[in-house]
Amino acid sequence: MSQRLTHTCLYVLDQDSAKKFYTERLGFEVRADVVMGGEFEGAGQGFRWLTVGPHDQPDVEIILADAGMGHDDQTRDQLRDLIAKGALSAGSLATDDCRGDFERLRANGVEFLQEPADRPYGIEAVFRDDSGNWFSLNQTFG
Repeated sequence: MSQRLTHTCLYVLDQDSAKKFYTERLGFEVRADVVMGGEFEGAGQGFRWLTVGPHDQPDVEIILADAGMGHDDQTRDQLRDLIAKGALSAGSLATDDCRGDFERLRANGVEFLQEPADRPYGIEAVFRDDSGNWFSLNQTFG
């Protein structure tokens, strides 16, 4: 059996703002942006299915999910607090030029928590998206 990851979920505070961040600041492309109807369990009035991904990975989609998608109000509010603290989601993006991408992304308005630094495995910089989710930008040696 062959299995591969195609989608992963990232909770965001505002889908419109997240769409702009991931497309305009990071350079990702929109893969899907549709409103799903209320017939989906837990969806209530429906929800927005918004996915983005890197241009050179057409088979990978990051779901930019509203914290309320499929959750009650109390859970939504708890998730929003965790998202804003940067405590809920993290990821890693591979690059072949960490220092160059750091400069390009910083010029695009990306907030970095850590400038590029040498690590035993390569060069790493850390940034946050506009919701508070953090990512490691990695250039590995080898």
